[in-house]
Formats: sequence, structure tokens, C-alpha cells
Amino acid sequence: MSSATRLRRRLVEHLLAEGVLHDAHWMTAFRAVPRHVFLPRFFVPTPDGWAAVETGDDGWLTRAYSPDVLVVQLDDDSGLWERARYLGAQPGTPTSSSSQPSIMAIMLEELRVADGHRVLEIGTGTGYNAALLCRRLGSGLVYTMDIDPELVDAARKRLAECGYAPSCVAGDGAEGFPAGVLYDRVLCTCSVSSIPPAWLEQTVPGGLIVTTLNRPIGGGLVRIVAGEGATGHGRVLARDGRFMPLRAHRFKASKMPDGEGEWRPTRLPMEAITEVRSRFEFFAGLQIPGVTALRDGENTALAHPDGSWVRHRRQGGDAEVAEGGPRRLWTLVERAQEEWFDLGQPWRDRFGLSLDGEDQVIWLDSPEGRTWPLRP
Repeated sequence: MSSATRLRRRLVEHLLAEGVLHDAHWMTAFRAVPRHVFLPRFFVPTPDGWAAVETGDDGWLTRAYSPDVLVVQLDDDSGLWERARYLGAQPGTPTSSSSQPSIMAIMLEELRVADGHRVLEIGTGTGYNAALLCRRLGSGLVYTMDIDPELVDAARKRLAECGYAPSCVAGDGAEGFPAGVLYDRVLCTCSVSSIPPAWLEQTVPGGLIVTTLNRPIGGGLVRIVAGEGATGHGRVLARDGRFMPLRAHRFKASKMPDGEGEWRPTRLPMEAITEVRSRFEFFAGLQIPGVTALRDGENTALAHPDGSWVRHRRQGGDAEVAEGGPRRLWTLVERAQEEWFDLGQPWRDRFGLSLDGEDQVIWLDSPEGRTWPLRP
């Protein structure tokens, strides 16, 4: 048995132990598809930025089968890998990656595919996820696209090396795949601020769309049932996942606030708003739309484009906040938590979505209940 085969089996054992893999078809796919073929080079984080790793380096194969996300592109610039390889670690923002195998397993199972289903994948990336789909359904039923032509070309070659030949194209994923066919399933491995109407229009009524919401605070995994035309309805899922956003859905970067304000005590930790594990995070994001969480070393803050801001710190074991700008954001957060308690502390799986073209809302418990615009 080769080292790669052993590592694939070990990866499947890890996914089983995490409780994210249950379907025998996907177990077979993860055991069969060689992830390392799709990761001949990638970045690893260092104190100085991102270092470049490639085939043959010490630890390369083991890292390729690690349970971690592996970054393959920074700042939409494929040339930065070469720079990091020859000049040392480079700064940059990840713009393409091979996702954590655990979230890939979760999303593939939430897609609920069956034999004969035609699947559109938005966000080809390395091609590894498309290979898993091909192993499960056959290449003729898999369509995949990415906005970056270089990524698509590289993925197509690696897929062919593994014996897979899905339809691959470079294009804007928000417009769907220009094939003139309807899909039984759409899987987007990028996050979106709202559901592109083209996805709904290109999915057969009753078909499923699985993606993640791109929100400054409180994103998450959603599954949508397509209706007629650009309509649909769905749920926010208890099992969570976060992805890099579709390029057209990226938010503008915010800066750490530097204004002065009077510090006051608070019982609410910043982690309650910013941590994915927090039960309050999703509701908080709905109540403070457009507010971004920021971190600079030990300093944490919230900021809104209107100039409102909050700085949060710990003095000994106590938390304090200072606020500035036209609104008192932390006061809004504290009121939101009070309402959240009154509503029974709803977890993300109590929320759903109703979609009709560009008219898209999130609701609590039922479409007739409390609603918020989907786009922050």
C-alpha cells in the first residue's frame, strides 16, 4: 500500500471520527480520489506571511492529506507563489484554497445527490471537489466553473490526470454555467451575500442548492429548494461552514477604529458576536447589518461604514467597551442579546430563507415570522 493510499484512509477515519461523513458513496470517493494530485503546491502560514510548499518538500504529502484548509492563491495573483518560493514568505490575503475536507464532506452530504443527478459546482479551485463529484456521479454529470482561467486550466489537467473529464469553464459563477441545461443540484464552494437568481433559474424545480452565506457577522451553510423561475426557499443548517466569498460578493476592507471614547464595563464578551461557535453570533449579525468584526493582535473592534465603531478590551478579568460615531453599536448589540433571550436563544437552524429574484429575506421559525433582508 502506498503512502498516499494510507494517508487517504487515515483522512477518511478522521472524517468518520468527526462525525461529518456518513454516506458510503462519499467514503469511497474520499478513499479513491488522490488529493495530493490537486495540491502540487500551496502556501502555509508563517510568522512572516505565507511560505511556498511544493511536491517533494519535506512534509508535503502529509500536509496534502491534513484536515486543514490549504491556501493555493493570494490576492488573486498566481504569481505570488513563485515570489514566495524564491524570496521567502509573502504577505497576502487568501483568494483560493482547497477547503477543509470536513466542510467538503458536510456540503457533499447536504447536497443529497442520487445516481443520475446533474450537478453544477461554482468554485472549481484546485479541482479536488469536482473529482469527488465525478467519482460519485460520473464525469458526464458534473459541471464546474471558476472565475480564474488559470485555476480552471490547472484543475482540468489534474482532473484528466486522475481520469476525470467534467465540463470545466472559466466565468462568473454568479451567472451560472452557460450550458443551456438545468441542474438537479448546485454546489457553491464560495460564500455569497445573496443567492444569485441565475442559480435558481438553472435548477430544476425541487432541486437543491447548497452554499454558504457571506455576512460580516453570522454567516453559515444553507440548503435551498428551487422553485419555478428565480424563486426558492430554504433553511440555515445546524452544521456550519465558512468559505471565501465569490469575487463579486466581497466586502470592502474596514480599518481598526482609532477614535477616543469613554470606556464602560460590559458583561457581554466580544467572542459572543465574533466566534462561529457562539449561539448568539447569527442573530447578532442580523441585528447589526453591515457591521464588521476586526482584530489587531489582542485588540478587537466592530465598525460600520457610517463611521460608528466599538472597541473592546479586557482589564484583568473584566470586559470594557468604548464607542464612537453616529450610533452606539454596543448598545445595539446588548439590546439584540436581550431580544435573543426573549426569543428563546434561537440557534441558526431556526432560521430560513425565502427567495424571489432579488427579493430575498431571512426569517425566524416560519416565513410569516420575523424577517430580515438577506443582503446586509
